[in-house]
Amino acid sequence: MNLILLQPGDLLDEHSARITDPRRLKHLHEVHRAQPGDELTLGLIDGSIGRGRLTALDRHQACFALDALNQAPPPDLDIELVLALPRPRMLARSLEHVTALGVKHITLLHSRRVEKSYWQSPELDPEKIRRHLLLGLEQARDTRTPRVILEPRFKPFLEDRLPARLANREGLLAHPGMDAACPRGLASPALLIVGPEGGFVPYEVEQLLAAGCRGIHLGERILRVETAVVALLARLSPL
Repeated sequence: MNLILLQPGDLLDEHSARITDPRRLKHLHEVHRAQPGDELTLGLIDGSIGRGRLTALDRHQACFALDALNQAPPPDLDIELVLALPRPRMLARSLEHVTALGVKHITLLHSRRVEKSYWQSPELDPEKIRRHLLLGLEQARDTRTPRVILEPRFKPFLEDRLPARLANREGLLAHPGMDAACPRGLASPALLIVGPEGGFVPYEVEQLLAAGCRGIHLGERILRVETAVVALLARLSPL
């Protein structure tokens, strides 16, 4: 937790805050080993970042005196991610990683090789998704929450939503065997589409290419989805 991320309900007034949830308190005790008087970095969810002085800490609450929260969070990564729904444990890690990298629009998509049972996973509960997004924000000292959309049907997404998403973005389909290597340092907005373990089936690849996406690859090695997504975003990032 490189940032103590405050919720609106944590604010007592513009100069003070109190957190009471066990997760953040445990982190302050066991990882930061914080003591009253310590200065820590704090940020308001979907707002600005600043510094705060810890005024009290016990197992029930942590109280802060806030300096001005007037620092902007890091810039967003102007890449929208469409990710075939991974297995639940991999989904949790992927959400945290891509959030830490600055992605602000995530679509979880069904495809032929996605197990239908994944869509009934407790990991898709909105509160669980939000928890993983917050962990990614805290890691990266960011405050802006990504938007996550569930698309449990491939064809309606392809026909009804994808054309509008590609109107002002370059579509990049990451799939083994594509002709072009993944570009480096994109300077324009992009929509990155990544398939499931085993990749998209040929029909899906054909339809995504026909919709206007450009096929790209990361080389001869076949990577796990969570590794491939991070590698792709790192190469495409202009930073």
